[in-house]
Amino acid sequence: MKLSDFMYDLPEERIAQTPVEPRDHSRLMVLHRDTGAVEHRHFYDVIDYLAPGDCLVVNETKVIPARLYGERPTGGACEVLLLKQVGPKTWETLVRPGKKLKPGAEVIFGDGRLKCRVLSTTDVGGRIVEFECEGTFEAALDALGEMPLPPYIHEKLQDKNRYQTVYAKQDGSAAAPTAGLHFTPELMERIRQKGVDIVPVLLHVGLGTFRPVKVENIEDHEMHTEYFEVTEDAARRINAARERGGRVVAVGTTSVRTLESAAEDGKVRAMRGDTNIFIKPGYHYQMVDALITNFHLPGSTLVMLVSALYDRERILSAYEVAVKEKYRFFSFGDAMLIL
Repeated sequence: MKLSDFMYDLPEERIAQTPVEPRDHSRLMVLHRDTGAVEHRHFYDVIDYLAPGDCLVVNETKVIPARLYGERPTGGACEVLLLKQVGPKTWETLVRPGKKLKPGAEVIFGDGRLKCRVLSTTDVGGRIVEFECEGTFEAALDALGEMPLPPYIHEKLQDKNRYQTVYAKQDGSAAAPTAGLHFTPELMERIRQKGVDIVPVLLHVGLGTFRPVKVENIEDHEMHTEYFEVTEDAARRINAARERGGRVVAVGTTSVRTLESAAEDGKVRAMRGDTNIFIKPGYHYQMVDALITNFHLPGSTLVMLVSALYDRERILSAYEVAVKEKYRFFSFGDAMLIL
C-alpha cells in the first residue's frame, strides 16, 4: 500500500494545544465495526461500552522529563533529548545543534549541576552521551528536565503531571501513551466496580513514534524499536478474560503493540524484550478485540495500525467526520473507541 492511502486533510486549528479538565471530559467518538455506526459521546461514557468479564489493558510506562537545555563550555545553546538508557550513566539521545555536538563535545546544564559528554553517533543521527552530576541523576533530571511534548504542541505545559497517565509507574518513556491521559482515578474505580479487570503491561515509548513515514511504499518503512514487558500475572489475567468470553480492550496503540508482540496461537505470553512490530492493513490481530485511542497524524504508522483493526476507508471517513465535528486532535485531544 502507499503512504498517500493514509493521508487526510487536517486544519492546524484542530490540533489540541492544552488538555481538557477534568481529564475524562474529552469527547469520545465510538465506531462500531459490526454496523458501521458512529456515536459522539464523552470519555466518561466509555464505561457504558465495557462489560463485566472484559479486560482493559493499560500501559503503565512513565514519561521522564527527557528534554534538557544547556550550553557548551565555549558558549552556545544546546538541546539534548533522552531516548533510551543504554548504560549506568549513558543514554541514546537526539541533540541540537548536531554539527556542534560531535564525539568529545561537552554540554553543561543548570550551572554545572549536570554535565554530559558525547561518546559516539548512532545510525539514525543521534548521540550516545555519558552524564555526570551532583547528587543523583534522577534528582538532577527532575529539577532541570522538561516534558518532551510533541513538536505540534506549542503551548508550554503548566503541570508536568498532565502529560502523565494517572496509573504511570515505571520510568522510561520519551513520550506519553496518550490514550491513557483521559482516565481519572474515579473513572478507573468505577470500571473495576463494574467487573472489568484492569491489567497493566509496559512499553517505553520512544520518539520514533513521531517519526514520519518518508517512503511512498509503506513496506519499505523501517519501524523504530521499543522495550516492552508482559508479566506472568498480566498474561494469566488477559488469557483468562479470553477464556471466559470477555474482550481484550487495549488502551492506546502502545498496549496494542505490546499485546501483539507477545501473542502466540491466540494467547499472550509472559515476556520482555524489544519490538519493532509494524501493524498495517493485512495484519491479523491475535489479542486485541477493541481499542481506545486518540486521533493520529495523517500518514503515520498509527493511522495504519487502526486501519488494520477496522477498515482504511472507514477510518479515514471517521477522521473527516472528526474534523467536521470539531474534535480535538493528537496528544491533548479527544479519543476514539473502536468496538
